[in-house]
Amino acid sequence: MASRAIANNPDIRFLGRLLGDVIRAYGGDELFKRIEYIRATSVDRHRGVAGAGAIDRGLDRLTLDETLDFVRGFMLFSMLANLAEDRQGVETEKDADVASALERLKAEGIGHDAVMALLDHALIVPVLTAHPTEVRRKSMIDHKNRIAELMQLKDRGTTETEDGDKVDEAILRQIALLWQTRVLRREKLGVADEVETALSYLRDVFLPVLPALYARWDRALGERAPSFLRAGSWIGGDRDGNPFVNAESLRLALARSAEAVLGYYLDAVHALGAELSISTEHVSVSDAVLKLAEASHDTGRSRADEPYRRALSGIYARLSATHEHLTGKPPARPAPISGAHYAHPSELRDELAAIARGLTAEGPGPLASGGALGRLIRAVETFGFHLATLDMRQNSAVHERVVGELLKAAGVAGEYAALGEEERIALLRRELASPRLLTSPYAEYSEETASELAIVRAAADAHAKYGNQCITHYIVSMAQSVSDLLEVHVLLKEAGLYIPGDHPQAHVMAIPLFETIADLEAAPPIMEAWLGLPEVAAIAKARGHQEVMIGYSDSNKDGGYLTSTWQLSRGSTALKPVFEKADIGMQLFHGRGGAVGRGGGSSFAAILAQPRGTVQGRIRITEQGEMIAAKYGTRESAMTNLEAMASATLLASLEPEKLADADAARFAAAMDTLSDTAFKAYRGLVYETEGFTTFFRQATPIAEIAGLKIGSRPASRKKSDAIEDLRAIPWVFSWAQARVMLPGWYGVGAAIEAFADKGLLREMASAWPLFRATLDNMEQVLAKSDMGIAEHYAALVEDVSLRDAVFGRIRDGWRQTHDGLLQITRQTRLLEKHPALETSILLRLPYIEPLNLLQIELMKRHRAGEEDPGIGEGILLSINAIATALRNSG
Repeated sequence: MASRAIANNPDIRFLGRLLGDVIRAYGGDELFKRIEYIRATSVDRHRGVAGAGAIDRGLDRLTLDETLDFVRGFMLFSMLANLAEDRQGVETEKDADVASALERLKAEGIGHDAVMALLDHALIVPVLTAHPTEVRRKSMIDHKNRIAELMQLKDRGTTETEDGDKVDEAILRQIALLWQTRVLRREKLGVADEVETALSYLRDVFLPVLPALYARWDRALGERAPSFLRAGSWIGGDRDGNPFVNAESLRLALARSAEAVLGYYLDAVHALGAELSISTEHVSVSDAVLKLAEASHDTGRSRADEPYRRALSGIYARLSATHEHLTGKPPARPAPISGAHYAHPSELRDELAAIARGLTAEGPGPLASGGALGRLIRAVETFGFHLATLDMRQNSAVHERVVGELLKAAGVAGEYAALGEEERIALLRRELASPRLLTSPYAEYSEETASELAIVRAAADAHAKYGNQCITHYIVSMAQSVSDLLEVHVLLKEAGLYIPGDHPQAHVMAIPLFETIADLEAAPPIMEAWLGLPEVAAIAKARGHQEVMIGYSDSNKDGGYLTSTWQLSRGSTALKPVFEKADIGMQLFHGRGGAVGRGGGSSFAAILAQPRGTVQGRIRITEQGEMIAAKYGTRESAMTNLEAMASATLLASLEPEKLADADAARFAAAMDTLSDTAFKAYRGLVYETEGFTTFFRQATPIAEIAGLKIGSRPASRKKSDAIEDLRAIPWVFSWAQARVMLPGWYGVGAAIEAFADKGLLREMASAWPLFRATLDNMEQVLAKSDMGIAEHYAALVEDVSLRDAVFGRIRDGWRQTHDGLLQITRQTRLLEKHPALETSILLRLPYIEPLNLLQIELMKRHRAGEEDPGIGEGILLSINAIATALRNSG
């Protein structure tokens, strides 16, 4: 099957051959033969070739240096295979583009007016985060993207690059560079590094892609759509558990974003100036354009009859001044004439629009619509001077301590933490109604409080500098009460971002993040109480909506895959009437990861599976770690994924409910039962089995993963070995490395087996998008897991009785889940109904198995105390390689 997968994708065969040539050229014939022998024998075993299981794998004969080269080779093959599959569109889904979605809605009686009415208030935001699951260095990703560009030239039949190199040789050169590029980071990523990495995607991909997409959507709609899809980021503003994010990192993130977006505008205006060589000798020009031309003070004689160029010279001069005003330095290409800086992006947009109207006034010719000018106007509307809206995030426990200290220092309340919830609410509301500030320049505050005050003040400075759209959201992690949200308003008030009075204003929205199963269940009454406060309701109504964030990662770690999925859906459904009663729009922010155990899977299917009435044209979704490169690494992949997000939001918001109320009630009751059983099974294993934490820490590379230096955040929230305190990312990542994938399936098998009416489950899988997506995602996880390899990892557990007891339950649970899934979906094997995905995964398995086995041997040597630095490097390389092959392992 693996060889058939390669044969079915000529790109994989072509790139794999070039990689072999590179290994032979730089590693020698002997290394190439050894790697090829291991590859071929592994492929034969996975194909079921007779006697292949008894053949020597060849791993034991590798020296440590050869092991490192072997791991690099298999990692690079996986990276190139990913590239080849992305080019073939393995994961393309039906109707996952706006034009198809509009046709589907039209067929269902949803007309153009309804679509435009939705888009008038719609907001779709992919939010980039710095969650540490991207194991590859940016240099590796850049070489991969260059290969993708060269492959596109090859597709078009081009044999030479613009520089005169032969395309095939240029591809070979990039693969050689990959082979000789250091895979591992030597230094731990800092916040500034994470800011620059995110900026590379926002600048190089989002900036050019979104205006192009809007042009496509405008054509499909037959009119100009509002700018409803924008970019967001947490990087530089997410302080939850990360002591390295502070006011300075927030300023850095915003300044670098402003520099990037203004540089883009300057280049675009410069190019337009070169293009719009329109002379008054041939056309009459509108008064607005002539006014701009005169105001520019461009007195160049060669442009005297070219008012558009002169007008653009003035715009360029003003942009240049804006660049210096906002970044503190001149642009790379300073303006030859002076101009006043723009106070707001709307001023720039209005001047560009005046030029566009001038071109339109000349007649209905080809210059009257779209083009580079139209794309630039769209960019300014979408990105402003801030590029991406930056969220702030902090844990509610920090706010409690900080507000308590402020109240105590101001003489308002001695022990805020000792107050009950109602007392807290009453106290905080009194403070918010008063114009008096709590802070004093004469008071001394703890380092924590000083830092939190500094960051809200930096946010206020950013509003004054870049405009209010640069920061609009403040996420409260582990939100469990109304006072958790009021505390944010108190902090915002200290910086002038919350303004008290008869008509209070909050320039930044306080947003609860409900993460655990208990938090999700408590979300509706908390939001009812929050929106029941008159001042809060007034602020939300003036804004038009209130956001709620729901967390996939911690709810999964807390209650298991099925219970997390169901509680997230139930929580969303239960919030809908709360918002309807308050007459306030609901906006959900989905905190999803890359792995299924953290809410991963198809964004298109996930949005379509949302309960009806909960999307409402507004949705934000986190994009984390390795998924940022996978979805937005190239302009083509970004367009595909942003199209899918937009089309799914349209369909989820406007399509009529296809599920009858009676069926929905039956299915929900069945899910309640399934969830209860799965929850008990999961909690019984993970939290109630004595020694489970020891098993987890010895049977997975959790300790070794810390050496990857892939993010600035610590792996645990506290200095503790408890599962409760471990972050969800290393939890999921570790199980994926050991090929157990436990967070993506455990407990589901017990639930299916205990549920008597299997016919009802089959009906749910067929008719209910939520259950179908849940099973589809789990099926992918099961296909990537391997209990045979997992048993080798379990052998690392020192206590034999603990090993046998825990792994026995895991193995039995996997078989139970596997068999139950096949029974419900009426398949004879996993992914039988998803042949493209089956081919993709089966291609990888022969390449992952040797990596796992080598990783285990290296872990044994490392844990036994061997000090050769090559052993540690080999472990980290193997983690990198396995994650690359699995694609969405974190």
